[in-house]
Parts: sequence; structure tokens; C-alpha cells
Amino acid sequence: MRRPQGHTILKPTSGRLSRRATLGVIVGGLATPIVGLPKQGRAQPGTDWPNRSVRYINIFPPGGATDTLSRLYCAKMSEITGQQFVVENRSGSGGNVGVDAIAKSQPDGYTIGLGSIAPHAIAPTLYASLPFNAAHDFTFISGLWQLPNLLVVNNDLPARSVPELIALLKANPGKYAYGSSGIGTTPHLSGELLKQMVGSDILHVPYRGGAPALLDLLAGRVHLIMDNIPGLLPTAREGRIRALAVTGPQRSAAAPELPTMSEFLPGFEITSWGAVCSPAGIPEPVVKRHSAFAKQALESPDLVRSFQELGAKSWWTTPEEITAFRASEEARLAPLIRASGARVE
Repeated sequence: MRRPQGHTILKPTSGRLSRRATLGVIVGGLATPIVGLPKQGRAQPGTDWPNRSVRYINIFPPGGATDTLSRLYCAKMSEITGQQFVVENRSGSGGNVGVDAIAKSQPDGYTIGLGSIAPHAIAPTLYASLPFNAAHDFTFISGLWQLPNLLVVNNDLPARSVPELIALLKANPGKYAYGSSGIGTTPHLSGELLKQMVGSDILHVPYRGGAPALLDLLAGRVHLIMDNIPGLLPTAREGRIRALAVTGPQRSAAAPELPTMSEFLPGFEITSWGAVCSPAGIPEPVVKRHSAFAKQALESPDLVRSFQELGAKSWWTTPEEITAFRASEEARLAPLIRASGARVE
């Protein structure tokens, strides 16, 4: 019989495998992965989160309201978890620069950051294109705070009430300017809403955050600002600027003496909010642990009190609730943005 080419016939020399062959079989068997057996005793990734320091990207500059509130939250999270939550400021383009950095970070739970109304609910309608997708590129963990904006004017401006300001703006179209913490932020949208409801042109001057806008307000280079309460209220109480109203649906507990804008312009309401988010694809155990720690932090009496002193309301939500809220805010604000005519190409 002819032997097929390319095949070798092995003829054992005995009925037993050689010692070397037996060892090879054993070693080969050990090296072969066992498929289908459960990995018992092995912890699921993320169940020990955090086991090292966490980077928190604040999407606005140092010194503003979001910076103060973010640092209070991170300090409480450091206290609760025993790991450092380190704030890194990455500002620009109304928060879009920092949010893009969050979206492109490693999805392991060790880079988190501030999600807010500006990049996540306003920017998708305001900007013709964005380097991130607000609906798909993030894992939302919890709400952080809610707060209205505060309308303040330079002390040299001859307006001591909202009606006086409205009259001044109507009588002098194009003469006055308002500052904001950037295009697509709630201060920007508040100014556009004021222009729309008053029916007068007001120049918009965007900055890279609330702090530099406040400096120019103090210097008289802009005449009014509607920014988050924590960034403006201390300066107003010092008498260096004049506070006229809040933009929320009701008066603020931090400044109950101030009226709401809607008392003079019915329907005028802008409430800012912040949330903690991560890149998309964070392991589910990390999301659950972070959510539980966030609840503990945001419901702690000292943090609630610190937020209230700054005019903010501590705001914990489930991941599912904040994800749905973001989508509803985008839908709510889109008609207002389009009606204002604001558009960034």
C-alpha cells in the first residue's frame, strides 16, 4: 500500500508513552484554556472603585461658580471614598473643550467631569457641528446641582430695577453690552432671551468663564451679566455690582429679597444645572458605586448647606434619571435657541 504524500505514520515502540511524551501531554493540557467554566472567585472589574485618585475635569475656568461647587463636591467625595478627587480645569467654547476631553478619556471611571446645561442641552442646537455627541458619548452618573442665574449690572449703569433696565435698553438699542461665560452657556442664553423679550439689541461679549466676565463688568467694559448666583452674589453683597433679579421660577433662598425676572417679563426662566459624567462605556459596577457615593455626598448636611449658601440646590439623581433629564432639556431649549436666532457655524 502506498503511503499518502504529506502524511507521517507514527509507530509506537511500546504500549506506553515515553516519559517525555507524557510530560508534553500534561504541559500541553495545562496550557490549553478551559472554555465555558465560570471564573469563580475573580472580582468583576470596577467593584473596588475607586482604588486610586480620580481626575475631575471642570469644563469652566477657575474662580467661577462651577469651580467652587465642583471643588466642594470633590472634597466630599475624597472624604467619603478615601481617594483624592483632583479638579482639572479645561475651559473654552462654552464648556465644549472640557466636555470633549471627558468624552475622549479612558472609560475606566478614573476620569470624570462636569456635565452641564451648556454643552449637553444647549450646544447640540446652537452649534452647527460638535466634536462629541451629547446623547451617546457619555455615561451620566448623577445630577450635582441646580441654580438660577443672577442679573447684575455695573454700578455706573443708571438702572436700579428690572423695569428701569428694560426702559434703558429699549431707549438705547445697541448701546449696551452683556457679558457671558461663553457662547452656548446659560448666561449667553439668558441674554438672548432678554433681547428677544425686550425687543432691543444688546451686544453679546463672550468670555472663557464667569470670572473674567465679572472682571470686565467691574471695569465697565460690559454693562450687565446674568450668571450663576455663586459667582456673582458675594461681589453684589460687597456693593461692587448691583443685583436686580434671579432667573429661576421662584425667588432664591440665598437672596429672597430679589425678585424673579418673570415678575416683570412673564415666561422668563433659565435655570442652570450641573451633573457628573464619564466617557461612554464605563463598567456597570463603577457606575453603581459612583452613584451610591454621589448620593452620600450630595445628601450630606454639610455639603447641602454649603451649596445653599452659594444659591445652589444639591441635586442627586439616578443615572437613568439624569440621562433622561438631559434629553428633555435639549428638547425644551431647542425652540428658544432657534427663535433667538443664535447659531455658531
